Amino acid sequence: MLGKAGLRALPSVDRLLGMAEGAGVTDRFGHAEVSAALRQVLAAIRAEAPEPLPEPAAILARAGALLEARDRSGLRPLFNLTGTVLHTNLGRALLAEAAVEAATAAMRDAVALEFDLDTGKRGERDDHLRELLRELTGAEDATVVNNNAAAVLIALNTLGEGREAIVSRGELIEIGGAFRMPDIMARAGVRLVEVGTTNRTHPKDYKAALHPETGLVLKVHTSNYRIEGFTSEVGGAALAAIAHEAGVPMLNDLGSGTLIDLSPYGMAREPTVREAVEEGADLVTFSGDKLLGGPQAGFIVGRRELIEAINRNPMKRALRVDKIRLAALEATLKLYRDPQRLAERLPTLRLLSRPQAEIEAQARRILPALAGLLPPGVAVEAMPCHSQIGSGALPLDTLPSFGLRLAAPGGRALEALAAALRDLPRPVIGRLRDGALVLDLRCLTDEAGFLSNLAKLPSSHGAV
Repeated sequence: MLGKAGLRALPSVDRLLGMAEGAGVTDRFGHAEVSAALRQVLAAIRAEAPEPLPEPAAILARAGALLEARDRSGLRPLFNLTGTVLHTNLGRALLAEAAVEAATAAMRDAVALEFDLDTGKRGERDDHLRELLRELTGAEDATVVNNNAAAVLIALNTLGEGREAIVSRGELIEIGGAFRMPDIMARAGVRLVEVGTTNRTHPKDYKAALHPETGLVLKVHTSNYRIEGFTSEVGGAALAAIAHEAGVPMLNDLGSGTLIDLSPYGMAREPTVREAVEEGADLVTFSGDKLLGGPQAGFIVGRRELIEAINRNPMKRALRVDKIRLAALEATLKLYRDPQRLAERLPTLRLLSRPQAEIEAQARRILPALAGLLPPGVAVEAMPCHSQIGSGALPLDTLPSFGLRLAAPGGRALEALAAALRDLPRPVIGRLRDGALVLDLRCLTDEAGFLSNLAKLPSSHGAV
């Protein structure tokens, strides 16, 4: 251990900043940040008292590494190889290039967000999406808020504050993060009236619950779970008729929501927004960042007078979206005007519809190179697997896929490998299953970048 006299040989912060290497670090991070980092590093060296002392260049490099780590964003891009396409924890839908370009343009310049270029007067931000949504859904009018939970919240509050909302017990869902429909209803100021049972609800149940205090009838599409077996539910058209006969509005929350029939792309058929409108729902709510493939948003479409009432609700200002998201949403919705090329242009649909044979060919191409980059003792093989759609959409349906199975003797070695992959410049996220780390390749679109990134994996990490 080095004594106090030896530690006096450490260079001062000013000397380090005056070196050529110090000037380079200062240009990037600023004088104050570099000075603070150098003091921190020098304090650590004094506590360690190593012998010999590190060279000044090494001290600067250590401070630079510290600043690099602090500067690195937690939102940096990663490789989603979990097998869940719309992974809530990984940001859900990837935006189409058209949406990225539109959002970037809106960020760089002033835009006519609430300005009518024809009249030169104040405009409405919803106007940028209103006609598109009407065209694509067949609804009379439309508005947008920051997510679907917000759409349901403001719709319930507008239609039924201080009154009752009737809903089937089997549709009282819980969405991600332990947010429950009864809680949202309570915050909206409506009184929940449950009808039917968990597995069976009949028209007579709704009719028996209707009375002068009823504000609305709510239908919730159970997109994140299924009840099977001895079941019965009242469809959208029948429920709308019951509500209208009683003179109350019917709100249909589709959750994930989709503008097109997904069955031609190999997925189970989900009710479309247009179908919900045609069934007679007065309002329909759905997400923008799930099956629709856009940025996070909640759409509300339906009868004009109800949409106008929602837009007058003071809550609307708190839930509105900004110019960046509006630009990306507009560009995404426009892609639906050309359904023949939608899968080419919309990443969500392209990834969901990738055939297993294509993914298998990719896995077999990658396998030899990957095997050469993994730490000693880690075995890799190609294997069939199943992907999930994610974000609560089609919970029982999986997509045939292909992946790479990484096996290492011992749980600790496998956990160390998974941690090393997460620590790469572009983290690689797979899923641990049956004593192995599986990398589902359904969402891998950049093979070269993936292998180049893996080349930075320490060869000794996780060696067994």
